[in-house]
Amino acid sequence: MTRALYHVSHDLTFAAEVTHAAGHEAALDATALYPEAGGQAADTGTLRWTGESGELRAATVTHSRKEKASGLIWHTLDGDAPPVGTPVQGEVDAARRWRHSQRHSAEHLLAQAFVRVNPAFTVDAVNMTGPECTLDLRGDPAETHVRAAGALLRETLGRTDLTLETPVVPDRDLHLYPLRRESKVSGNVRLVIFRDGQGEPFDVSACGGTHVPRAAMAAPVVILRTERVRGGVTRVTFMAGEEAGAYLGSVYAGARRLAVGFSVPVERLPERVEALTTERNALAAQLDALHAAHARTLRDAAPTETHGTVTLRVVTLPDPAGLLPALTDLNPGEVVVAVTDAGRVGIGSADPAVNAGAVLRAALTASGGRGGGRPDLAQGSAPDVAAFTHAVRATLLATA
Repeated sequence: MTRALYHVSHDLTFAAEVTHAAGHEAALDATALYPEAGGQAADTGTLRWTGESGELRAATVTHSRKEKASGLIWHTLDGDAPPVGTPVQGEVDAARRWRHSQRHSAEHLLAQAFVRVNPAFTVDAVNMTGPECTLDLRGDPAETHVRAAGALLRETLGRTDLTLETPVVPDRDLHLYPLRRESKVSGNVRLVIFRDGQGEPFDVSACGGTHVPRAAMAAPVVILRTERVRGGVTRVTFMAGEEAGAYLGSVYAGARRLAVGFSVPVERLPERVEALTTERNALAAQLDALHAAHARTLRDAAPTETHGTVTLRVVTLPDPAGLLPALTDLNPGEVVVAVTDAGRVGIGSADPAVNAGAVLRAALTASGGRGGGRPDLAQGSAPDVAAFTHAVRATLLATA
């Protein structure tokens, strides 16, 4: 079993001995490197030791994992593991540990904020392996609940000095603590408690992860978005600490650049974007109307052909946006074939004897392509529009 030094000290350097070695992995008798667990990513760092010839050796620890059955913590190295019995000096990547601690503390604090908004908002799963962390909640929190939880946590972190305590207590004493969720661990249980200056706990959870010594060090905690991921579970995506601060700064800088380009202050940017969106939608509607009018003008100018009892017009359109208008609102008894240089094709039929969908499928089978539709309207795509129109004419003659 490996002694977990990260539970008893914030020291990021340590001395240990290799107890097991296999390829690029080494297990130590003690380690300050946190293994991936509980939604928190593993620490990285460095191991140093003296080689058999007296030379100084070093390897980067790229990952750590805990073996459940044995309690060993295995460290993955970027080179061969030192032999069993080798004394090593370890060092944890301080910046990575700090980011992970901020994320994990923020997850506890945010989960507690949701519980205080509504006790039904219980945690189903968490993930803090990247800058965008997730908290999966049961209870179907609405947007108003999300805003309330965010506001409550901001106020708490800004006005209350919550300090960290990590007592280890026997499971028989857990009933003495206001746990946010039931512990899944038996025997001696490590608790993570954030308590205010008057001794009142804000959050109490059974947890083996790393945390910041003061809750305010996890600020800001920013909720980015929510989404329904499965029945009864809502995923809350958030960022915390230095990563959240950097993200907010970059977002503001981007918003500032846009605001300067639009000649408005940042706070009026949403108003300006909304106005531009309205203008764009109006222009798009006008363009659609022009496409439709142009397509129908080209259709009506196309010469008529007679194939048996069928009156046919074949029109080539400059833009696929005109395809649907050209195939609808037809004269009674008329059949229209419309094609574009981009390979979009279609058939419209106002002749009860001509099934547009059936003719289109037959023509595409003969010429290549795919598509389908109804008796009055069918659309698709063809690699060779000339071959398609030839196949349509042949199909109409064969069925006339």
